[in-house]
Amino acid sequence: MATLEKTYPNARCSLDFTNPLELLVATILSAQCTDERVNKVTPDLFARFKTAGDYARASREDLENRVRTTGFFRNKAKSIQGAAQKMESDFGGRVPDTMEELLTLPGVARKTANVVLGNAYGKAEGVVVDTHVFRLAHRMGLSAGKNPVEVENDLMALVPKKDWVQAAHLFIHHGRAICRAIAPDCPMCPVSALCPQVGVAPPRAKKATKKTSTRVPLAERIAAGAKRRRKT
Repeated sequence: MATLEKTYPNARCSLDFTNPLELLVATILSAQCTDERVNKVTPDLFARFKTAGDYARASREDLENRVRTTGFFRNKAKSIQGAAQKMESDFGGRVPDTMEELLTLPGVARKTANVVLGNAYGKAEGVVVDTHVFRLAHRMGLSAGKNPVEVENDLMALVPKKDWVQAAHLFIHHGRAICRAIAPDCPMCPVSALCPQVGVAPPRAKKATKKTSTRVPLAERIAAGAKRRRKT
């Protein structure tokens, strides 16, 4: 952690936001989309929708069009509006500040809840596990978890609670800058001495094998049929 903190002293949440609602919406939009793309969409979105009620009463078509470029826009618009309606009906229009309450919102799982709690409310309830954190945890031998929840539990056991929020930021920055999914820059890695993958050759792609077909070629079948007809 100390080495990564020195390497990435400005590591923070990459999503632009000014309040918990904006962060919640941005995080929902970030699913299978880059934070850079989300940050291009949200300025106009946040200017139009300022409260949970605005999202709850919005035209679904209008909302979909405004988030279209983030991908899976119909599901994302549905989740944002559903979460807003739940906040309006159950939480007085505010974004909940507990894990239990956040998980009752449509479209919100532990990753999104951890992002909001850690970055909007300063509460360390868990470790954000996105694709970068998941990859690094396995590469660095910190977890063998088969899903984000298992990886999160392993990281929570290894990292002091006071560092849970920042640990995710550091892993994400490191995953983008050096420990990339494809062609990781191991020679430039500041924690290579601690990584069990250094010096291990990446797995080779399996060569596609051409399957031998047992099906008789069409020309042979036609010829065989003609031969049978001559016999009859």
